[in-house]
Amino acid sequence: MVHQPPAGARDLLPLEVTQKRWIADHLQQVFHRWGYHRIITSTLEWLDTLMAGGAIARSTVIQLQDAEEGTLGLRPELTASIARAFATRIAGSTSEATLALPQRLYYNANVFRRPPVGHHGRQLEFYQSGVELLGAGGVLADAEILLLLADCLNQLGLQQWHLVLGEAGLTRSLLSPFPPPVRDKVRKAIADLDRVALETLPLSPELRDRALFLFDLRGQPADVLQKVASLDLDASEQEIVNNLKSLLELLQESSPSPLEPILDLSLVQTLDYYTGIVFQVVSDTEANQRLLGSGGRYDQLLGLYHPQGQTYPGIGFCLNIEDLHYVLLSTPQLPRQIPTSDWLVVPEIPQAEAVAFAYAQKLRDSKHLVRVEMDLGGRSPSDIREYARHHRITYIAWVKADGTPVIETLA
Repeated sequence: MVHQPPAGARDLLPLEVTQKRWIADHLQQVFHRWGYHRIITSTLEWLDTLMAGGAIARSTVIQLQDAEEGTLGLRPELTASIARAFATRIAGSTSEATLALPQRLYYNANVFRRPPVGHHGRQLEFYQSGVELLGAGGVLADAEILLLLADCLNQLGLQQWHLVLGEAGLTRSLLSPFPPPVRDKVRKAIADLDRVALETLPLSPELRDRALFLFDLRGQPADVLQKVASLDLDASEQEIVNNLKSLLELLQESSPSPLEPILDLSLVQTLDYYTGIVFQVVSDTEANQRLLGSGGRYDQLLGLYHPQGQTYPGIGFCLNIEDLHYVLLSTPQLPRQIPTSDWLVVPEIPQAEAVAFAYAQKLRDSKHLVRVEMDLGGRSPSDIREYARHHRITYIAWVKADGTPVIETLA
């Protein structure tokens, strides 16, 4: 018999569950205040669904036994599943789809990822909370998502974090002069912040200068945009730059504490379906930096799942519960104990057991949340009192055979 969970899996004990539920509940409250509604999608998806649009690398998906219709996989993220659910549900009625937009959706779910080769035992299951804003494009929708993200982190009490903002469409366009055989290598070197690899690629002097120019496009937004302005931009690239300027102005002016991102046009997400802004939120602790969440705009993804290929704009983000939990452990926000019971109901004699259960239920039926435990016998009164004190229970109800309770308040 195997007594441990599989390599890469782990169990959560009550205090860890309490703390992570605290995080998820606080995020959910923020989502509700912004008008978002919860969606639940299947943990299992067709492998083709997960890989649509180059969204997911096949090697990261934990695959299950092939079904008759194809291969199933455990979802490694939620965006593809939500896009599939949205596109297929509204496919039957164009008028209904128009009235339903925009859709503000949020989730709180587990995802699964196979670790890279050579990393046996690395974590397989992760917990995420996030949102998807479907059917809304443009600067206002981008600003809503980024301001919502900032509100989430602020409501958790996080102080040290920063937002890194990129633009997938602009970066992709700026990479277009590179010949296809080396374009992906340039993209990967930039994504990995590997300047040495970039300098050793077989490029002409002009293209090498351009690659290094793109590599360094990160910093204060005004400085980065000034560098971009020095390029010979076409009309579509100039429109993206103008939209970025408008977005940055909105972020500055729409919040009591202005959101000031780091602009990083070398930010290349690993998922290929992003078409507009992409972003990451990173903790600023002295010990180490952790990626707390990420997201971006994907205006072509929903069309991959629509029966007629009709597409809708979309943008969203996910927050990593494990990383938020790690960062918050050093702060006073997280609960340090599991919730305590208010009452312990004790039948004094066997003949009082039925009425003790009835009395416990009467306490639970209060309009306020009351936690009530039943003593299950086999302990002396002193042991019962010691148990109640150890578990910080406030009241003991000693129930007599006629149902009369004698209430004892513990100090």
